[in-house]
Amino acid sequence: MFYWFMKNIVVGPLLLGIFRPWVVGLDNIPKNGGVILASNHLSFIDSVFLPLVVSRRVVFLAKSEYFTGKGLKGWATKQFFKATGQLPIDRSGGKASEDSLNTGLRVLGQGGVLGIYPEGTRSPDAKMYRGRTGVARMVLESGVPVIPVAMIDTEKAMPTGTRIPKVRRIGIVIGTPLDFTRFEGMEGDRFVLRSVTDELMYELQRLSTQEYVDVYATSVKEKRATLSR
Repeated sequence: MFYWFMKNIVVGPLLLGIFRPWVVGLDNIPKNGGVILASNHLSFIDSVFLPLVVSRRVVFLAKSEYFTGKGLKGWATKQFFKATGQLPIDRSGGKASEDSLNTGLRVLGQGGVLGIYPEGTRSPDAKMYRGRTGVARMVLESGVPVIPVAMIDTEKAMPTGTRIPKVRRIGIVIGTPLDFTRFEGMEGDRFVLRSVTDELMYELQRLSTQEYVDVYATSVKEKRATLSR
């Protein structure tokens, strides 16, 4: 109820009225049943606008730190992420990664819509980077449709490092579902996981027209951080 109220009465109408996002392909999202929306990741506001334009509730897995802040700011941040349909997860790796996978599978098993960023982090320079295979494992284990989604110009509206977005139009292109049933039961094969991931990233690159770089975005960020010291 809280999510519906914030999306349809408070947050949604205000943001949609200000930014006026254009959307292509909404009809590609099924009306019911579990589905994965796999998106490129250019800006913090990607997780805000995609759920706002989709009629069904979209759940993203967000790092748990967003839900544990102290004071008024921490409370406001927590309420905002709850309002935009995000679930807290631990991203420290190991067992935490397995728990994150299980959380996502639970959402899908309940017939929900799960939003995922295959790159694992925001792009540092608006280019598209190599996808991580966790999304492929989730696709194959859940057996649900996966739909590529391209966010357009969100990094121009809110570049990394800024706190207040600029008012400008952004776009969202929703592709057609990808069929990976030919790999059913092969989620334990790392070569299959890489093949599924690369096929998904190719489609995301086609929809977004971003320049593709075949390295992980996290590696680029770590290298830049080291050089800036």
